[in-house]
Amino acid sequence: MDFADDLMTRPYDIYDRLRTTSPVCRITGTDGQPAWLVTRFDDVRAALADPRLSLDKAHAREGNYRGLSLPPALDANLLNMDPPDHTRLRRLVGRAFTQRRVEQLRAPIRATADRLLDALGEEGTTNLITSYAAPLPIIVICDLVGVPDSYRRDFRAWTTALISPDPGRPQAAKEAMVAMLGFFQELTAHKRREPADDLLSDLIAVRDIGGDRLTEDELMSLAFLILFAGYENTVQLIGNSILALLQHPDQAALLRQDASRIHASVEEFARYEGPALLAIRRFPTQDVTIGGVQIPAGETVLLSLSAANRDPDRFPDPNRLDLGRDAAGHLALGHGIHYCLGAPLARAETEIALAALLERFEELELTEEKTRWRPSLRARGLLDLPVRYRATRPSF
Repeated sequence: MDFADDLMTRPYDIYDRLRTTSPVCRITGTDGQPAWLVTRFDDVRAALADPRLSLDKAHAREGNYRGLSLPPALDANLLNMDPPDHTRLRRLVGRAFTQRRVEQLRAPIRATADRLLDALGEEGTTNLITSYAAPLPIIVICDLVGVPDSYRRDFRAWTTALISPDPGRPQAAKEAMVAMLGFFQELTAHKRREPADDLLSDLIAVRDIGGDRLTEDELMSLAFLILFAGYENTVQLIGNSILALLQHPDQAALLRQDASRIHASVEEFARYEGPALLAIRRFPTQDVTIGGVQIPAGETVLLSLSAANRDPDRFPDPNRLDLGRDAAGHLALGHGIHYCLGAPLARAETEIALAALLERFEELELTEEKTRWRPSLRARGLLDLPVRYRATRPSF
């Protein structure tokens, strides 16, 4: 099947059909190379935790889909590693994303959300992706990592070039990688000269002083991954959640009536319209059987998080947004040792973003303009979310 085109334009229709007819099937990736796609919840969940499915491209067989290719200085990251290196690096950055640390960030996150909404004024129209859903996570992750204002670039333009390459500009992805590498080299040099109380300074100290030693490539790759994944998935989760609310006014009314529901509702938003269609590609280190299908060692396995989360055997009536549903156990943020490191932060940002938006605007609705989804094999996120709004109360 022509996986790339169909998946990007109508993913849930495709997933519903595949779960019934071909839950583990051979497809063609965006680079024209073959891969195996897994769509049932139980199969996806088991595969996410299977140590025989490696993220290390050294186990990839030639001629199969390999996914995004980065220069070595950005490629030595957690998304390409297995234990013990994965364990070592995850331990180094894990303390920055603990639930306790995230709770300390809630007040600054809310203050940032309020400032962004203040800038919109009392009423009007806006693209909520560019004015709210995107800048909020960028500000938060830059503050956490320690990116000074003068170093804050258009990260989203770079990541868009990588995630959704423009067929008319095949060189754009390469240009973005070169620009990102130069940025991280410059930022790291700045932090060596002027260390501060932030995550990047801590990682540089580990690299330069000792302890769990980092190579220079590991340092650059960690900085890249934290900034890249630390905001991109959150942008998508916030934007997708807002769209889901606007498309389901009955569910929005529930949250307006009882704001305490918002905390639990984030799980249902993530299940219903998560930030990723697919998990990072995996390569079996030996022949494996998934869903009754034998997959040879080295061939590429793609695990569909979105398809798993719409599996009716796990979630009844899965294509319906139900904020009263117990959505615990969804796979939107992964499972197993590669579970999203920034999940607590992404949840908190989404909860705060929704609460601030609903409190601020009494009226919030889609305009007649069309929403646009990012044309991506992996990411499930909006390019545009045009809305009309009117404030509940004056903003000061």
